[in-house]
Amino acid sequence: MGSAPGAASPMPSMSMPMSPSSTGAAAAPVTGNAVAIKNFAFSPATLKVKAGTTVTWTNQDTDAHTVTSAGSGGPLHSAALATDATYSYTFTKPGTYAYLCTIHPFMTATVEVT
Repeated sequence: MGSAPGAASPMPSMSMPMSPSSTGAAAAPVTGNAVAIKNFAFSPATLKVKAGTTVTWTNQDTDAHTVTSAGSGGPLHSAALATDATYSYTFTKPGTYAYLCTIHPFMTATVEVT
């Protein structure tokens, strides 16, 4: 007689690719000079640069954020950044610079300067 009903090709959902962004390498330090502010996080969370590098932060969230040195006396002090606004700072001295968003203090990150 005819073919059995429901005899479609097996497991058609297997054609969907897996996301390469979930590889677990996200915690590794990144080199470059750009930090994205998105999904209430700084990306990358750790950026490695050479002394003399200017780093630019870009707010890709709809909420305002700041780039502010953690603790007192640090060099990073942005105003509240609206969507698509940027803040840049040139790191001249080697060291580890921890920073946060003062509006959302759970947002933290680090720039490592060599």
